[in-house]
Amino acid sequence: MAKGKSERVIVLGAGVFGAWTAHHLQNAGHKVTLIDAWGASHSRASSGGESRLTRAGYGKDAIYTRFATESLGQWQALSAVSGLPILIPCGVVFFSAVEDDYFRSSIEVHKQLGLPIEQMDRAAMQRRFPMIDFEGIEIGLFEPKFGALMARRSVQTLVDRFVRAGGEYRLGQAKPIQGDETLKTVKLQSGEDLSADRFVFALGPWLPKIFPDVLGKKIFATRQEVFYFAKPAGDKSYSPEAMPGWADFNAGDIFYGFPDLENRGVKFAHDQHGVLIDPDTQDRRPTQAALNEVVAFRDRRFPGLRGAPLTGAEVCQYENSSNGDFLIDMHPSMPNVLLVGGGSGHGFKHGPEVGRYAAARLFGAVKEEPRFSLATKGETQHREVH
Repeated sequence: MAKGKSERVIVLGAGVFGAWTAHHLQNAGHKVTLIDAWGASHSRASSGGESRLTRAGYGKDAIYTRFATESLGQWQALSAVSGLPILIPCGVVFFSAVEDDYFRSSIEVHKQLGLPIEQMDRAAMQRRFPMIDFEGIEIGLFEPKFGALMARRSVQTLVDRFVRAGGEYRLGQAKPIQGDETLKTVKLQSGEDLSADRFVFALGPWLPKIFPDVLGKKIFATRQEVFYFAKPAGDKSYSPEAMPGWADFNAGDIFYGFPDLENRGVKFAHDQHGVLIDPDTQDRRPTQAALNEVVAFRDRRFPGLRGAPLTGAEVCQYENSSNGDFLIDMHPSMPNVLLVGGGSGHGFKHGPEVGRYAAARLFGAVKEEPRFSLATKGETQHREVH
């Protein structure tokens, strides 16, 4: 984004979208204040937790392939200065019993963009990744340059660098926004009023609470549960050097997971939108039903982990748009307010490019992407982006 007149910008929400937006606005020469109610990438945020997959395979959705690829270099640069690694390039393999349009389109889009992707059959995957049982699998796609992002660490590292570069970071919870004209100040629950020239609201599942009239029925927070299991003693086959991040399309009922990152345990999750929840009040205790579901899948696809002890569990949430596309658009009646959200369970990896696009969009310096517009967001969930 070209540097121009410096303006005062407040970014509310220090998750992956808000932090990268603040970073790009700061690099463009603006005076930026970043605010979060509980702290960067806190435990209730959609950007919290240990790890996220980063990959470029998106079927026909080339826009997300480009965003993920262009974000990768920025993640690599942040990882290089973080002290502890942020990007763990263990590679990512997606596999399915059917070579469907998603897989064919992923291959075609990668060819068009000149990106590496390796198509594998069952025998090749079984040789390369013997810790996974590929029974019934026909096709796999392996992306060697991608892998795992250490989620909480990456956001907190980025915010730390933002502050070191002169940005202001503070704790504060915004009150719901009233009115339909240019926004002058944002009111905090503490009673303080903060003024700026422009505002970015990247509040994840809290967006509907701040803009109930505009977003109350267009952002859906759903419960998600993830589990960690101990690898066998002395077994190196579940380390990131041997095992990739992975996703089993499982006839449309997707499971995904990670190798044993930093001795946390081998991670498993079911990529199915859970029940609708309130991020402030949802019960953060894992359920036996979700654990049983994951264990049944684990024992079928990862036989070497049968009987592995549970070492940890997390309850988080997806913050979904109706169709899985991001929301990055100006408020319909407040011309200096940008709304950023709709990560929909796949947004974390795109944080750097979402931030770049959002910073430019706030100042009208980039062509509007229709898929990110508020007008395309409905009130019924029907995920189309995977």
